[in-house]
Amino acid sequence: MKRPIEDHAARFDEMAGRYDDEVNQTDEYKACVSFVLDHAKEDLTTEDTVLDLGCGTGAIGLSLAEYAKTVVGRDISEGMLEQAREKADDAGLDNVEFGQGTFREPDYDGQVDVVVSNFAMHHLSDEEKREAIQVIADLCPRKFVLGDVMFFGEPNPDEPFYSPEVDDPSTVGHLADAFTDAGFVLTAVEPVHDQVGVLVGERVDVDR
Repeated sequence: MKRPIEDHAARFDEMAGRYDDEVNQTDEYKACVSFVLDHAKEDLTTEDTVLDLGCGTGAIGLSLAEYAKTVVGRDISEGMLEQAREKADDAGLDNVEFGQGTFREPDYDGQVDVVVSNFAMHHLSDEEKREAIQVIADLCPRKFVLGDVMFFGEPNPDEPFYSPEVDDPSTVGHLADAFTDAGFVLTAVEPVHDQVGVLVGERVDVDR
């Protein structure tokens, strides 16, 4: 992580109120969201618990609430969490819960069936991502769907799809290795842009 977690939290607190309307509204971001939701929903049941890490204002988690028994969202920014809670209240959803947590310390020890994350893990360094993916694997979900900034080739330094001063994206190869080393079988790779994509990992050894 290029900056302390407190700096990242403060930055997202500041933009929380305008995040949905102004931030990450590119076609690539929307396509990434669509892929994450499609892969998360394809075998989701109303008996399942979804853990949304780096949940932000809750766009992914809230969209999955109708398909799951419970959705748990974790983020480092209280401002973003407040937005997510307000949206859940406005929608009348009573099966979602949002609270503080990080990738490596999600502060949740209940059953997890599906883990999702969208445009958040790229703030971690390569080694921190590897640690985070292992923490996710240790929760024993049957599926992990990751949408994020990731390099399918050599990124164009003149047109980065991220902020180099605060973000630290990995190559698809590094992420794929981290998935498989943690016990996931990589079942889908969805390129959205040469710097954006979705990876889906499943655990064949998970028995509910």
